[in-house]
Amino acid sequence: MTELLDLAIAAHGGWDRWQQVSRVAARASLGGGVWALKGQTDAPDVLITAALHTQHVEFWPFKGVGQRGIYEPVRTTIETADGRMLESRPNPRASFAGHQLATPWDDLQLLYFRGYAAWTYLTTPFLLKGQGFKTQEGERWFENGEEWRRLNVTFPPDVHSHSTKQVFYFDVGGLLRRHDYSVDIIGGSASAHYVSEHKTFGGLVFPTKRRVYRYGADNRPLFDRVSVAIDFHEISAE
Repeated sequence: MTELLDLAIAAHGGWDRWQQVSRVAARASLGGGVWALKGQTDAPDVLITAALHTQHVEFWPFKGVGQRGIYEPVRTTIETADGRMLESRPNPRASFAGHQLATPWDDLQLLYFRGYAAWTYLTTPFLLKGQGFKTQEGERWFENGEEWRRLNVTFPPDVHSHSTKQVFYFDVGGLLRRHDYSVDIIGGSASAHYVSEHKTFGGLVFPTKRRVYRYGADNRPLFDRVSVAIDFHEISAE
């Protein structure tokens, strides 16, 4: 583990507090251009519940009124409020074989993407200390008059996320400011994910505003279109 990751973990509430918390519940709004591109819709008011030490995320409601979406790497499931299964898919990542940027998603594919993405975002930077992660500090980055430190991360195969290689940018105090990755399940994309408006909930610090843009060959964002917009309105950690 690098000194930069130690700094980031401390800035977001510290490892001891993280170990005391088992789940978070976040009230969120999900928007951006990617949903229509995939034949799906925004989620203007959704409750996201995530286990923090295993990859399990639930969305309420998910798509239809009275429906819950459950994400785990090995299976995605849509069920009713009383637990009756409506749809389920084992090994959901395999269903994206051959997908490109404009390939539509069905509801279980949408659930898989939102599930692993939400889990990644709600557990960063703490998950990067987990078994199998490889971290190395990269070159400094200057943007909008600020100097950010970059952490190059290789994800282990058993942690489902956007891509194996990802880059996290932290400011001088250790707060996350930007997160770069390629979305493998849509054939790859250069995505710059900006986070801001950090707030403390239950002793942990979460960025509550997230905006994803494309970036060009110079690593600079292209602000012509917001691919994904996420706003967390309230988070509880317990």
